[in-house]
Amino acid sequence: MSRDRPGGHDRRMTLETNGTGTGPESSARPRRQSTGARAGWLIPAGLIALGFVPVLAGALRLTELTGGADVMPANARFAAMPLPVVLHIAAAMLYSVLGAFQFGRRRRWHRPAGRILIPAGLVVALSGLWMTLFLDRPPGDGDLLAAFRLVVGTAMAVSLVLGLRSILRRDIARHRAWMTRAYALGMGAGTQAFTQAAWLAVHDGAQDEVTRALVLGAGWAINLAVAEWVIRRRRARVSA
Repeated sequence: MSRDRPGGHDRRMTLETNGTGTGPESSARPRRQSTGARAGWLIPAGLIALGFVPVLAGALRLTELTGGADVMPANARFAAMPLPVVLHIAAAMLYSVLGAFQFGRRRRWHRPAGRILIPAGLVVALSGLWMTLFLDRPPGDGDLLAAFRLVVGTAMAVSLVLGLRSILRRDIARHRAWMTRAYALGMGAGTQAFTQAAWLAVHDGAQDEVTRALVLGAGWAINLAVAEWVIRRRRARVSA
């Protein structure tokens, strides 16, 4: 008589089959892992694509200001004191690209990247405030847009400081929330490329100062709304 328990042979066969990687469970697991890995790169890729236009524009402006090309009339106001503008552009390019990977699923570089991103983000916010206050305004920029920029720059700097404070207190949830808000505000230029394009496609004409401010302000508002949605979704997932 066989010493196997009833069903023991079937159970061993199932384990052996799954152990060789040919069973249904083992074949489904790599597929789920590969799908998750692809999904983990979708958000960073989308954020990098969102920042492509401002990054490209920033690279061209950096080339002009560092002597690699003739300065265009629109950028002539930067020539007298280019350092804050160069710092702003370089930090914004680093912040937008490196920051995108903080929203992926790979967390090994999260802490070392954060040590770069917080200073870079502060340079973006503070240099943006300086340019708003002390540089000559280009045609079409009025008081309303200047006020928006002052509010956004201040809010971004405050969010970064609160994010740093939260992580020092080991409050991961608040840290993520504040850093998400800061990144959303810092990526406003990417969304503004779309709001500007949408306005010009519909109206096909020049903007007055108020309209330009509202169109650009919509970019920051959209990003901040999405950031708040992401933050609330995280909280709901944790509390569920």
